[in-house]
Amino acid sequence: MGNHLNEYIPDYAVTPGEVLEHELEIRGMTQQELANRTGLTPKHLIAILKAKASITPDTAIKFERALGMPCDYWLNLEANYREVLARLDEEEQLADDLDWLKRVPVSDMVKLGWIKKYKDQKAQLVELLNFFGIAEVKQWQQMWPNLSIAYRQHNKHEIFPESVSAWLRQGELQASGIVCEPYDKSHFRTVLEQVRSLTTADPDHFVPELQRLCAEAGVAVVFVPALPKTGISGATRWLNKDKALIQLSLRYKSDDHLWFTFFHEAGHILLHGKREMFLEGTNGLDAEKEQEANRFAEAQLIPPKAFMAFIAEGVFSKQRICEFAVDMSISPGIVVGQLQHRGLLDMKFCNDLKRRFKWVHE
Repeated sequence: MGNHLNEYIPDYAVTPGEVLEHELEIRGMTQQELANRTGLTPKHLIAILKAKASITPDTAIKFERALGMPCDYWLNLEANYREVLARLDEEEQLADDLDWLKRVPVSDMVKLGWIKKYKDQKAQLVELLNFFGIAEVKQWQQMWPNLSIAYRQHNKHEIFPESVSAWLRQGELQASGIVCEPYDKSHFRTVLEQVRSLTTADPDHFVPELQRLCAEAGVAVVFVPALPKTGISGATRWLNKDKALIQLSLRYKSDDHLWFTFFHEAGHILLHGKREMFLEGTNGLDAEKEQEANRFAEAQLIPPKAFMAFIAEGVFSKQRICEFAVDMSISPGIVVGQLQHRGLLDMKFCNDLKRRFKWVHE
């Protein structure tokens, strides 16, 4: 994509009216005579001379016949003039919008390869606008209108809506490259049964397989590294009525968190509306729906009856946890995470049974 900031942009624009006035002087032709020859009213002609009115194709043809200068010449003059005006307006707008640049994690996005780095601030701003797919900064608020409201402070950490939107946008861009079948609710439920067995697999295997299975049911799954000041572990939203998106950040980098987050997001897709967006880690506004998604994830990961029977045994040794995990065809780290969450196992115990993940760039 070309970057006009690398090209010469004049800081003024010659109006077609100025050129027309010059041509009249050369010919010794008065404005009234041109009006008579073209059929244009003197008032309209003055408006063109003062750049208050544009030269339309109809007017350009009239000038061609009255002045002997091609129609294309006049139309090109008008087009060039309007383009220069637009560029000058944009330069002014970019200068006003540079403040927004400070609130976006540009350096982190560059490191992750999401955007290119530019020394010139205006060029960097244009790069960001291209990334977000918006014409001006004011469109950012329209595209992500609820982030400031829905995104409550997470614990004591400062949250930047601009960082959150950048993370979400990268997910959209990645999801656009995933071809999905139209969403099928019953098929997606079937897929989730198959996904449980993937919890014991390595990322090299489970990532493409998870994406393939979910895409067949109309759900795009993407893995996007969390940006600083986002505090997000996952997100769910609908890209259109036939394609849902589950976005995962590996924020906690352990298998129990990863898989719980995935099934939690899947719960939102199956249980809640297509117009809603859910961000995990936000202390979301709808506590009831978050609890519903939590219960769904727990039940999907470990069948409730089997888990209650296991808990009733009261033996949470590493060996017993691993045996139960094998019986359930899931990773032992998930069992550990669930026991810790319920307060049945100290947060310091058995963490070595959890599998750790990391991004390639780390």
